[in-house]
Amino acid sequence: MDGTILVADDDRTIRTVLTQALTRAGCKVHATSSLTTLMRWVGEGKGDVVISDVVMPDGNGLEMLPKIHTDRPDLPVIVISAQNTIMTAIQAAEAEAYDYLPKPFDLPDLMKRTAKALENRRRAPRRDEPVVGADGPEELPLVGKTAAMQALYRLVAKVMNTDLPVLITGESGTGKSLIAKAIHDFSDRRTLPFVVATGADLSDLEGPARVLARVKGGTLLIDEISDIEDEVQARLVRMMDVPGEHVPRFMATSQTDLAQAMEDGHVRRDLYYRMSGATISVPSLRERVDDIALLTEHFLLRAERDGGAKRWLSADAAELFRQYSWPGNVRQLENAVRRLSLTSRADEITRSEVEAVLGNQPDTGPILRGGDSEKLGTSVARHLRRYFDLHGNMLPPPGLYARILREVEAPLIEIALDATGGNQAKCADLLGINRNTLRKKITDLDIRVTRRRKLM
Repeated sequence: MDGTILVADDDRTIRTVLTQALTRAGCKVHATSSLTTLMRWVGEGKGDVVISDVVMPDGNGLEMLPKIHTDRPDLPVIVISAQNTIMTAIQAAEAEAYDYLPKPFDLPDLMKRTAKALENRRRAPRRDEPVVGADGPEELPLVGKTAAMQALYRLVAKVMNTDLPVLITGESGTGKSLIAKAIHDFSDRRTLPFVVATGADLSDLEGPARVLARVKGGTLLIDEISDIEDEVQARLVRMMDVPGEHVPRFMATSQTDLAQAMEDGHVRRDLYYRMSGATISVPSLRERVDDIALLTEHFLLRAERDGGAKRWLSADAAELFRQYSWPGNVRQLENAVRRLSLTSRADEITRSEVEAVLGNQPDTGPILRGGDSEKLGTSVARHLRRYFDLHGNMLPPPGLYARILREVEAPLIEIALDATGGNQAKCADLLGINRNTLRKKITDLDIRVTRRRKLM
């Protein structure tokens, strides 16, 4: 590598490591812990590439990107951040960042990206280029600050710049396709097509060839892979095994538990093992009720931007939204808010108006109404009956057993870990399970463990 790199990070260790690695690679390096100093260097015309953290003592690195882009449009900025959420990646892309890496980053990977930035300072995708298969402005938003969504963001950040096949599972209306699109848009393939294919697109003998011709080495998303017939599944396996220079990245969505579908004989084993390189489970809205207010505000603001009146929910209406079970998930919430923004008689949306839009649903009161003395089994039974009732004459999506166990198991382990101060040996003993079993469950359920002293 040959060039001058400007490094801005408040972590001295990171500055030292990057300075040493880039210098050994043949670059000149200017490193600082101050955004003010970085912007002065940029203003003086120094540097061929910038590597900058987001959160700095004297400001936010993302907020500096528009000015850098205006003053030095040919200067690539690689953003590194410990806030490794998909939203940070989106903000970095919107601010015209050349690249984004979540911390902790892989040093050889960062060096490779820096070399590529030096070779071509304007490799970032143009915003006016159409993307095949994009859903447009009406996509479900990736909005959420609950633990469930933060866990999803962390997983997306990990798989974003790999070539692993990705299986995205979740109920209808949770935004599975949007997750796939976000992974593509912030990956190394972002300048290549993003193509969504169904079983019908692959049903005839020429179907796979036509799809591969459209994707051109970009990303291919198979929609609802568990619904595809066995013969088409075999064609998909052969597609994934075709060697070549322009092999696409494969992703798939499924409303059902694909592992269970494989055991039941509905999904081929060879397809399952090829597709499940990384699995992302998108939580239902019932699993992240604290995001409902955030999503509602987002949709009301979107309606206002589209020319509607400024609206907001009354306290009673907001509470009803929070208590409702949303069997249609975020898509149902969006439709309800859009209708209310059009039909509400006043700027403040009332509870009665919400009730009219949601219709004659089963009781939407709190799930647990039996008081502190109610047995856990009784509470769970009430919750499950209500869950089935909300689906009317339809059955819930398959895979219910695993979903319910996960919902009970995760909080049980989290609370037990908290009670034992994060001591896994004590927690395993408390739960009556093997310590290795506990470790595996912590990993599988993506539970964060914090060690601390516990006053007993």
